[in-house]
Amino acid sequence: MDEQNEQSEKQFKEKVRSKSDRKIKARRDKKRGVWYGIGMFGLVGWSVTIPSLLFLALGIWIDAHYKGKYSWTLMLLVVGITVGCMNAWYWVKTESEDKDQNKYSNGV
Repeated sequence: MDEQNEQSEKQFKEKVRSKSDRKIKARRDKKRGVWYGIGMFGLVGWSVTIPSLLFLALGIWIDAHYKGKYSWTLMLLVVGITVGCMNAWYWVKTESEDKDQNKYSNGV
């Protein structure tokens, strides 16, 4: 039982140390504040919205000029949302990698 208590105590200490290090780094790194988070929401939102609207407009134009069996509007809307989500994923991944690089370069 003592061995189990020691193990859980080590895990607890590690968790507290990790959270403490994260808070200290956040206080040191002032460039990523509330506005940075709001800006990231905007970046992700527009990264999905712009391709979706462009592909939607192209689909409406194709449907208006070329009558067909399938709805190009719906198909291209799905393509636009997919492209937008991939674009947003790329930006979030890039920002996360930058954050991780800064984490390791600062020693925290």
